[in-house]
Amino acid sequence: MSAETPAATGQFTARRLQFRAWRGTRPFWAGLYVLLSGLPIMYFPYFHLQLGHLTLAMATTAGAGSLIIGVLLIVLGVSLWFQKHVRTFAGVAAILLALVSLPVSNFGGFVMGFLLALIGGAMAVAWAPGAPPQPEPPASAAPGEGGAPETAPLPYQDADGVSATTSDLSGTSPANGANGRHSAG
Repeated sequence: MSAETPAATGQFTARRLQFRAWRGTRPFWAGLYVLLSGLPIMYFPYFHLQLGHLTLAMATTAGAGSLIIGVLLIVLGVSLWFQKHVRTFAGVAAILLALVSLPVSNFGGFVMGFLLALIGGAMAVAWAPGAPPQPEPPASAAPGEGGAPETAPLPYQDADGVSATTSDLSGTSPANGANGRHSAG
């Protein structure tokens, strides 16, 4: 085995590189944040906190509403992973659901779910697919390196066949980029 021999890639490395390529073609982190935002929004309204012999119930009258908001955020997060073309809709919907979760679900899952949904939704709206790699154009000969000789542009000639650069002293000929108007100053 020499230094030039490539290292054998194992199954784990191949899968990791495959996941990395898949993750790079979609708003992965936005989907993860939106998915994770649904968990505290769903969980806290049904959570019971034990402090010694005291049970503190977090249940609210809008427990079903927070469950629906949490499930919708999880579905939006998964749809961002597998249907990247709905990223704008899913991002805006995640932001709106985060805002609705403030009054409905214990301040949006004690602000944790609210912030995750806002950040994930904004990332989803802002994400744009990368440009596919362009093939490099074939290398052509540089000027002066073989091939056909370079030709210089012909000077502008008037109707008599006289070069405009020698007869036109006004500086308004089309040959020098002017459009026939005199320049003042």
